[in-house]
Amino acid sequence: MDKISYEYTFGMDDTDIDDILREHEVGVLALADDSTAYAVPVAFHYDGSSLYIRLTSDGSSTKMAFLEATADACLCLYDIERADTYWSIIVRGPLQELSDEEQSAFDETAVNESFRQLPVFDQDVEALDVEIYELEMEAVTGRERGT
Repeated sequence: MDKISYEYTFGMDDTDIDDILREHEVGVLALADDSTAYAVPVAFHYDGSSLYIRLTSDGSSTKMAFLEATADACLCLYDIERADTYWSIIVRGPLQELSDEEQSAFDETAVNESFRQLPVFDQDVEALDVEIYELEMEAVTGRERGT
């Protein structure tokens, strides 16, 4: 029987993690309700100190129900350039809805400048509420191979 192949990855330094968070705009947000997990791709904006996640709801959103039940969320970013060249970053911490004052800083212009275009799926755009949350970056881990 053949042995399973392994390759070592290496921890990323804070500067590389910071650069990637600034350059990228989409990740997978993982939420949990007791023993049930839910993961969804989301747009995010990192300003160098805070990580903001843009969410939408039409009043019947599964992600919003899971968000309310989640104590600590997890945002995963990754890229695979080749089989031997890849990286991943995991950011963990509580998600906090911005206060009304903080939310007002993200007017339509700021949302459009800070986040990629908003994809909608068979939804009435007028019925969507855009909400910005801050993911408190309690734990940030980056791994890479071959970069």
